[in-house]
Amino acid sequence: MRYPRIRYAQAIDNHNLLVEFDNSEKKKYDISPLLAHEIFEPLRNPAFFKAVQVDQGGYGVVWSDSIDISEYELWKNGQAIE
Repeated sequence: MRYPRIRYAQAIDNHNLLVEFDNSEKKKYDISPLLAHEIFEPLRNPAFFKAVQVDQGGYGVVWSDSIDISEYELWKNGQAIE
């Protein structure tokens, strides 16, 4: 199954992303549960978190070479926005 690719992503506060997919659906994704993992610790810094970018091809969002979240995760576990 092909999951929608990410068209746009924005940090909307210190722990939530607004993600728009290429099928025009929008979802809100809370990163709070990820902050328990050491790899995601830098996302606690609001300025770093706000620097989110869409990965080339829309296959995820990235902050650095080692910190990213896949389109699958964002699609499957994001909360749909009407």
